Amino acid sequence: MGKTRYVLDGIVPILQTPFGEDGRVDPLSLHRLVDYVIQAGAVGVIYPAVASEVHKLTPAERQDTVEVVLDHVRGRVPVIVGVSTGSAEESLTLARHAQARRATGILAQAPEGMRGDSAGVREYFRTLARGVDLMLMIQDLDWHGSGLDLALICELFEQLPSFRCIKVETVPAGPKYSRILAATGGRLHVSGGWAVAQMLEGLDRGVHAFMPEGSMVVIYRAIMARHLAGDREGARRLFGRLLPILAFANQHIDVSIQFFKRVLVAKGIFRTRVVREPILRLDDVQERIATDLVARVLDLEQSLAFPDQDLCPVTDRPPFGSDQTQLDGGRRAPSSRGILTCPVGLDTLRPAIDPPQPC
Repeated sequence: MGKTRYVLDGIVPILQTPFGEDGRVDPLSLHRLVDYVIQAGAVGVIYPAVASEVHKLTPAERQDTVEVVLDHVRGRVPVIVGVSTGSAEESLTLARHAQARRATGILAQAPEGMRGDSAGVREYFRTLARGVDLMLMIQDLDWHGSGLDLALICELFEQLPSFRCIKVETVPAGPKYSRILAATGGRLHVSGGWAVAQMLEGLDRGVHAFMPEGSMVVIYRAIMARHLAGDREGARRLFGRLLPILAFANQHIDVSIQFFKRVLVAKGIFRTRVVREPILRLDDVQERIATDLVARVLDLEQSLAFPDQDLCPVTDRPPFGSDQTQLDGGRRAPSSRGILTCPVGLDTLRPAIDPPQPC
């Protein structure tokens, strides 16, 4: 029997890595982020990946934080563990650790040194697919070009039973979404990530999921829900409000990492906005713009919770994750002016998308 499409439809965020002022990983903030994205409607999570500052984590930190995520998710949503490294052997070690910890799947990008080496790329993914019994999601990431050859993608899809999903992050991404979907008859699950600034185009082309960073799941999900419900105009209007934020954040991966950590701090999910070096730091002008845009993110989410009016009083109560705002069937929506103190039902914040069904 041939492959059928792997069902993971919706928003699958990349979890950021929180650091304390001492530069060490902050597991409690990571717990809050896990809870936040799940309650915001994520259908799965990925950790660690580029948005997680994965290249600045030690091998031990990678395994430790993966355990933090898996232990806290507790099976509520699928967890896909990033295992990309500089070699197949290192990646396989991480993949085996993910399997031992009962992850759902692995995300892997061929090492940079294999760019243009089809035989090397082929062997890298074969090693992973044969070494663990986990779903394989290939990360087709190329900051400046077209990424993996379509013929190679199709070959791997036919030869490797565990290869079920591909995360396309090429330049441009849109036409490649369509080519992959057509070449595989829609059987390969296709998602977008870095090209979230072209999210509407991706939805028009039929991608199954978007896998952006973790701070704006409510907004991404609302756009996708409108589009899937046939309200493209509503999706377009909402996306138009988001686009200035993405235009700033996605000008460079280092800007993106720093900006969205500021959003997470503003929501009370992360304690600090600490990032690891080396990184291209925001200058004074960018800091001012970032401050304004963080407020816009919070106001946009509030407008989704209360499209007609602000129905709840705003106070200085502690933000998401504190004892007073732990959720029990609802959540408190953030505001740029403070924290809304009445619970907002999840159905209000996140329009319905059918939950993933087992394959």
